[in-house]
Formats: sequence, structure tokens, C-alpha cells
Amino acid sequence: MRSVTYSMGVSLDGYIVGPDGGFNWTAPDEEVFRFATDEVREVGVHLLGRRLYEAMLYWETVDQIPSLDFSTHEFAAIWRPLPKVVFSTTLSAVQGNARLASGGLAEEIERWRAEPGDGNIAIGGATLAAEVAALGLIDEYRARVYPVLLGGGIPFFPQDERRVDLELVDTRTFSSRVVYLRYRVAR
Repeated sequence: MRSVTYSMGVSLDGYIVGPDGGFNWTAPDEEVFRFATDEVREVGVHLLGRRLYEAMLYWETVDQIPSLDFSTHEFAAIWRPLPKVVFSTTLSAVQGNARLASGGLAEEIERWRAEPGDGNIAIGGATLAAEVAALGLIDEYRARVYPVLLGGGIPFFPQDERRVDLELVDTRTFSSRVVYLRYRVAR
């Protein structure tokens, strides 16, 4: 059965976006970018909220800029064909290999878990991840922790006052001082 994973860059104090709405502090160096690219290779479908979907539209056409480096083109080549399901109450259409969600989160996840095929079900965006976590459907949390304190913003972890026990699966420290932590939910 496919695992549901939630992976994002996060500040040391637990935010994915700062109080000003910015996330430029998560700009990865080449080593972290390649790692994130390899992580996306393991994804079978990506479930996104509207804001993250709109931010990721960049990758639908970036390959039309020939001056960009190989890594950028490589990520775009992996991202574009990846099936994406967008959860939004405001969008009426989506682009690329994406579709608007037709059911609720639990139904979409169960549908993807039941389909044959490889690859994780990736959750993108803190709001959507909080909803999936509240349903108890996240199997793994994957955080690339950046050495910065933001003091506020949008938290990586849901604030639902529910205890979730985790098992450390993997850790890695990059030369940029970013630390990767991969935890599996203990069931």
C-alpha cells in the first residue's frame, strides 16, 4: 500500500512560511535541490492545496528557458508528468497533469492507495497537511530543517492538540547546514 508523506522545508522553530509570507530562506543549494529531486522521483501522485499548486506552476514551463541549469530542467522533467490533485474551492480549472479534487481528502487518498502502481502519495502545503494529519492519514513526516528562526508564520506541524508518536527513519546533514529528518508515524 502506498505511503502518505508530507515533506517541506521548515525553519528550526517550525514554520514553512515566515510572518511576512516569505519563504526565500528555503532556497536550496545544489546538494539539497538534488536530494529534493530524488525525493520527488519516489512520488506517484502529489496532492496540493491551491497556494502551493499556484507556486508550483513555475515548473510547468521552466524548461522553455534554455539558459537554466541541468538540475532545474531535470526537476521540471520529473514534476510535469507527475499526477497532481488540487484541492481548492476557488479554482475552476487547473493546468498540466493536474485535476481538481472531486471528493474529500480521505476519499482521494483511499482511491490512490487502492490503485495499482508505485510511488508515495505526497501531501503539499501546511493547510492540506493539517487536514490529512487530523484524519490520521499521514504515514511519514519529512522535514528539511533550515538554520533560521522565523518567530512566526505558517507552522509545518498541525496544531490539533493531538499527540502523534514518531519513529526516526533517516537523517542527513547537508554542507549548507540544512538537516533532513524523516519520521514514520508509529502505529
